[in-house]
Order: sequence, then structure tokens, then C-alpha cells
Amino acid sequence: MTTLGIIGAGHIGSAVAKAAIALGHDVVIANSRGPETLSGLIAELGPAARAATAAEAGAAGDVVVVTVPFGKYRDVPVEPLAGKIVLDTNNYYWERDGRFAELDRGEATTAGLLQAHLPESKVVKAFNHIGAADINRDGSPAGTPGRRALAVSSDHPDAVAFVVDLYDGIGFDAVDVSPLSESWRVERDRPAYVVRQDKDELTANLAKAPRTV
Repeated sequence: MTTLGIIGAGHIGSAVAKAAIALGHDVVIANSRGPETLSGLIAELGPAARAATAAEAGAAGDVVVVTVPFGKYRDVPVEPLAGKIVLDTNNYYWERDGRFAELDRGEATTAGLLQAHLPESKVVKAFNHIGAADINRDGSPAGTPGRRALAVSSDHPDAVAFVVDLYDGIGFDAVDVSPLSESWRVERDRPAYVVRQDKDELTANLAKAPRTV
């Protein structure tokens, strides 16, 4: 059993929490408004979940999920996440986040910027190109024809392995698009973004992704 610290209790964070609990993991989840505002979600998730501050969730998690609006990634606490695998679900929406010139020019990736912010953590891109509702709806057993696939990307093989196992437990195949510098292939507006695809289709979509959009 693993404890997942989840920083961000929006649609994706809540869906990942539900999926993780279904696999037997514990969850410590935080939002930007304080743990007292999460009573409804905790009641829904059940006794394997508890609410906390972002720093507390980061400290409690054996593995941490960062699922906040990308423009606020610098608010993610650094020290509690040191040495840990950190799943990055973030996407860059300049309309919401403001402009990041290095992303607009294709010189950086969203996950790479989070990795720079968390230099002692093992950042891995995960769950960023699937709608929240599909996380607990689209899974199927291994070997199912047309099984949906999701991408994973990191500079750390153990982080990739964790996500591959997590995907499989939830019901998804995985396609590794490491290193982290290649994670732009699954970012917003690329062919693989938020579409249902099996492993072969995802592999093809990643290969034909344009660097800038």
C-alpha cells in the first residue's frame, strides 16, 4: 500500500484519488482553500482519504501528485517533495495561466519547468491527456482489444515504472515517451491530447506531434 499525497483537489485530483483508493492506496489531498473546505470530497472518498494542507499532503505522500493550474506551479512546496516521485498532470492554458514565452517558443515543457522547481524530486508526466471523468470510466483489463493507453514521461526510470503499474491497475496501457524533454508530445493541442486511443494509436500520435502549435 502506498500513500498518495495529492496537491490539487479539482477534477483530475479527485479522480486520481478515487482510482488510487480503489487500488487499496491511502490518499492525503489538499487544495488552495484549506482542508476544511474538502469535507464533502473526503466523505465521498471514504476512510482511506484525509484532507490536509499542500505541505502536509506533500510530506505524507510516499508519492505525490501535483495537479494545480500550471500558472501556479511555483507555489508547490519544494522541501516536502524532495526525493519523491512526483506525478505532474499539469497543462498550459495561456488563457488561464498567462504567457510563458519559453513554452510558446517550444524551448521548454510544462513538466520540465516543474522539475526545475523541484530539483530533488523525480517528476513524471502522467494523467495530463485524459479527461477526469474517463479516469474511472475507461479502464479495462490487460489484454482487452483496443484498451485505452496513456503516455508517461520522466528522466527517472523508477518514476516511469510506478506510473506504468498505476495505469495498469486502473485499466490503461502505457506508452513511454521519456525523457522528460520529450513530454511536449502529449501536451495541449497535440494529436494525442484528450482523445481515446489504444497503444498503437497513441504511439503514432506522439510521433507526429508538432513541437509548437
